[in-house]
Amino acid sequence: MNDLTKVSFTNLDKILYPGLKVKKSQVIEYYIRIAPKMLGLLKDRAIVLNRFPDGIEGEGFYEKNSPMGTPSWVKTFYRYSETAQRDLYYIICNDLDTLIWMANLAALEINITLSKTDSFDIPDLVLFDIDPEPPLTFDDVMDVALLLKEKLDELNFRAFVKTSGKKGLHIVLPVESGYNFRQTREFVHQFGKFLARGSDLIVSEFTQSRDPGTIFIDYLQNTEGKTMIAPYSLRAEPDAAVSTPLEWKELKKGLRPQEFNIFTVLKRKTSPWEGLLDSRQKLEV
Repeated sequence: MNDLTKVSFTNLDKILYPGLKVKKSQVIEYYIRIAPKMLGLLKDRAIVLNRFPDGIEGEGFYEKNSPMGTPSWVKTFYRYSETAQRDLYYIICNDLDTLIWMANLAALEINITLSKTDSFDIPDLVLFDIDPEPPLTFDDVMDVALLLKEKLDELNFRAFVKTSGKKGLHIVLPVESGYNFRQTREFVHQFGKFLARGSDLIVSEFTQSRDPGTIFIDYLQNTEGKTMIAPYSLRAEPDAAVSTPLEWKELKKGLRPQEFNIFTVLKRKTSPWEGLLDSRQKLEV
């Protein structure tokens, strides 16, 4: 493999998912094979890594800043972080070598910003993050997602959906340039309030987000510098789940996010998020 990439591999036999005995070499292979679908969705976005050098049962850590020893050929994006009060050099992943390099760092989870680096404070993606609180299940999440899609359809929005790789769904709208994060956050918040008025399950406020038997439509992720798990990224879950773009028609009772994992996602023929960035929309309603 080394003749085909700039990456120097390490610890390829390291077990990263002990329950499945998945090695680092298999994680690297997964990212190589999914790259044709994934790279276009990462392009020109700041990346935040969630690394698990000792596997998912070891201690993981988030890494916003490119790590010590980052090769000179890895592109980075400089930003001063007001919250962290320090300089940050985010990784940019526009090519296969960089994706393989991140996988070799045991960066199981790859997170992306909702804006591109050339307009960091101007989002081009709007995120509805939908998670259930027990005893609600993924079936309930799908019901809420389909209700949201129905309302978005009525307003002529084209929405895209993916599993979060955990217990929820992400619904994304690509938007035209010109909106700030306050506006996109308020857009999602207002939609959440509207849906909450017609449902006992849906809550729209952060203070209610942990109430048992509810589904919070999280608008707070629509904030500069915040991230979502990238489409096709693995998750640090025992079943090696993948945050997987879906066709809307796949949201049917009985569907389980664990079905989409390091083994099964590579067999999927469809690319439901192909053309995502060609579908930019105005937010006027």
